Amino acid sequence: MSKTNWARVDALTDDDVDRSDAPPLTEDFFRRATWRKPTSVPVTIRIDPETLAWFQAQGEEGERRMSAALRLYAEVHRAT
Repeated sequence: MSKTNWARVDALTDDDVDRSDAPPLTEDFFRRATWRKPTSVPVTIRIDPETLAWFQAQGEEGERRMSAALRLYAEVHRAT
């Protein structure tokens, strides 16, 4: 269980976020940047009804959020 105070995080404005350790986004950065649109592959998987209901309750973004959750899970476990 996360100990992050998500209500506090959600309430932050752009001015509240400390970006002092982030490098500036210069013209050179944008000149060298490339746009990468992630591709997706249609699959059929079995998911328990409660989990599916939770993602569907997130609205139209439910499938995208499920994909993002799976991607994060894979990245965390790939690093270990």
